[in-house]
Amino acid sequence: MSDEEVGPEAVAIRVLLADDEHLIRGALAALLALEDDLTIVAEAASGSEALAMARAHRPDVAVLDLQMPGVDGVRVAATLRDSLPECRTMIVTSHGRPGHLKRALAAGVRGFVPKTASAEQLAEIIRTVHSGNRYVDPELAADAISAGDSPLSAREAELLELAADGAPVAEIAKKASLTQGTVRNYLSAAVAKLGAENRHTAARMARERGWI
Repeated sequence: MSDEEVGPEAVAIRVLLADDEHLIRGALAALLALEDDLTIVAEAASGSEALAMARAHRPDVAVLDLQMPGVDGVRVAATLRDSLPECRTMIVTSHGRPGHLKRALAAGVRGFVPKTASAEQLAEIIRTVHSGNRYVDPELAADAISAGDSPLSAREAELLELAADGAPVAEIAKKASLTQGTVRNYLSAAVAKLGAENRHTAARMARERGWI
C-alpha cells in the first residue's frame, strides 16, 4: 500500500468545533490540529452557526459546547441527528449536570465530556465517537444514575425554559402558541412538582438540575 493511501489525508477525521468562548475554541482547535488524524474543518460561536457550518462542511464529528447563544448544544445535536445523520455529535461542557446528560443521550449524542478533559483525552474521545462507539464521563454517568428522572413533562420543561429569563406569561404564550391560561396551568403544575415559590424559582431549580 502506498504512502498516499495511508497518509493523513486518507484517514483524517473531519471535525467541527462549536463554542461561544473564542479563546477556548481557538486554543482547542490549535491543539487538536496537532493530531495527524484530525482536521478542523469549521468553527462556530453559536448553535445556529454550528448548524450552518455542519451543513456546509459535513464534518464526521461535531464537538459542541452545551450552552451556546440561541440554540444549545443538545438541540444542535438533535437537529443534526435528523438532518445529517452521518455526523456524530459530542458535548463538551463545564455544566455537567445529570439532566443535561440524559437530554444529550436522548438527542443522539455519542460523547459527553467535561471541559476539564485534556486535549489528548478529547482527541481520543473524538476517535471513539467517530468509530461508532460512545463515551460518557464516568463521574457524570454516576451522578445521572443517582439523580433520578425529571418530574416535569416535556411541555412543562419547555415553558419553564421560556420563563427562565423572566419573560411575562403573554410572551411565553405567544412563543409557545398557547393561550395565557394554558401557560399558567402548565407553569403552576411545574412549580408544584418542584416545590418552588414561583415560576422563576422553579425555572432556576430546573436549570440547576439540568432538566431544562
